[in-house]
Amino acid sequence: MALSRDQYDHIMRGYAQTRDRHLRLRQQRREEVYLRVPALRALDEEVPTAAADRLRARLSGSSDSQQEDLARRRVADAARRRRALLKENGWPEDYLELTYDCPDCHDTGYINGQKCHCLRSREIALLYDQSHLQAQMREARFDRLSEHYYEGEDLLNFRRAVQCSRQFVRSFGTEQAYPGLLFYGSTGVGKSSLSACIAGEILNRGSGVLYFSAATLFDRLAGYGYNAGERDEFRIFTGDLYTCDLLIIDDLGTELTNQYVSAQLFACLSERLLRRKATVISTNLPLKELQKRYSDRTFSRILDSYLLCRMTGRDIRVLRRRERSGRSGS
Repeated sequence: MALSRDQYDHIMRGYAQTRDRHLRLRQQRREEVYLRVPALRALDEEVPTAAADRLRARLSGSSDSQQEDLARRRVADAARRRRALLKENGWPEDYLELTYDCPDCHDTGYINGQKCHCLRSREIALLYDQSHLQAQMREARFDRLSEHYYEGEDLLNFRRAVQCSRQFVRSFGTEQAYPGLLFYGSTGVGKSSLSACIAGEILNRGSGVLYFSAATLFDRLAGYGYNAGERDEFRIFTGDLYTCDLLIIDDLGTELTNQYVSAQLFACLSERLLRRKATVISTNLPLKELQKRYSDRTFSRILDSYLLCRMTGRDIRVLRRRERSGRSGS
């Protein structure tokens, strides 16, 4: 599945609008600053002149000449005085610098001719139905998590799962990052919600997140894999599956499991580990059932490389329905 030309153009227009927005913001800040501190306008006019003098000195072939050295000192001195004036008047030293939504690609979508992570994130949002994840993210945020429905050992398990989730986010993209997280245990205890909390944090960084329920993921893989006319689609889809910044597989075990599904899960997890890409899996299956259903080699991949978070307790969705029913009946 590849972007259509219209989809690509839509994304590029978005980048252009973002760059225009930041240019307008810088101009507004300049007008604000120049009105209060006219000396800053004079300095901003001095820097291009000094830089042009330095460039002329270089082009003349006298790069080590006194003229270029003087021009370089003028540029550095003007920049220093500019920063000092901004700071003295209560603004950050970089207040007049151009800002970016994505400082890596400067809101162009590309770095040295290669797609930036922010572009991949926008492509994923267009290519795949992320509606379920978006719906969960509206409710699930780390600052909204509640311990109200947990007690005893269930509460300890929940706190550890939250701690692991936060650490997963903090280390994401670093050498200390976890290759994956597995949330397993009882039904309705917050496994999917924690996955959504993680996804929201990673998306806010401009990284690409792919979310699938296990049933949807393996249905799509089977549809491409068994249809000889869709081999290219299968290759593109698995490419996205293996290389997106974060893959979330929700409710593993709810799909119809067979040898094909087991083989595809092993391939997916193995390829992502090789590429050092993070994966979050949630399942209601106990570990022994996970091993039995998906083979020893798949289970070994998870056991050796993933952080395992067991979550237990009563079904929160059922408890909430009872609370709402009780309030409406009172």
